[in-house]
Amino acid sequence: MTVSDYLLAPRIDHRGWNTPSEASRILFLLVLVSAAIWSWPLSNGIIYMWVTLVLLISTPILTLGWIILSFASQNRESRKLTHSVGKNQ
Repeated sequence: MTVSDYLLAPRIDHRGWNTPSEASRILFLLVLVSAAIWSWPLSNGIIYMWVTLVLLISTPILTLGWIILSFASQNRESRKLTHSVGKNQ
């Protein structure tokens, strides 16, 4: 299995549903952290403005990124979310 297969393959949870891939989870964290760091000086320490800026900036970036990742992950075999998924059945 290649690194791209590991990152882009959808994950199957305990209910059998496909959940986001590892790449989607990493993108989520990177975008939120970078938007939070970028927006802090602009908000002048006002928490309400900081949260608003983080949400305003991260929403379109995440939407576009997840669309691109969904195209890249098509036709990939799903992987289990954790090793214990399906052992109790």
